[in-house]
Amino acid sequence: MKSATLPPVRIEPDFRDEVEQALQPGETLTSLVEAAVRAEVTRRKDQSEFVRRGLAAIARSEAAGDWVAAEDVIAKLEAKVAAARQRRQS
Repeated sequence: MKSATLPPVRIEPDFRDEVEQALQPGETLTSLVEAAVRAEVTRRKDQSEFVRRGLAAIARSEAAGDWVAAEDVIAKLEAKVAAARQRRQS
């Protein structure tokens, strides 16, 4: 399979200098850019999967009727904060 190239990216000369100064010994600008793009693609895939699983979990909880409304959770947390503040003032 033939390799392909990413589109060139225009950056300010000062930023290019900064990037080149950050290179590890033996590392090239090309290898850094490729590693950064690969890491970002992986992060985005992971984030999409995380959101997908979260939405599926919400749907399962709602279908089973075992979910807790956000308003109830917030009310309980606010009560805990109020109790903690009261203890500190006493």
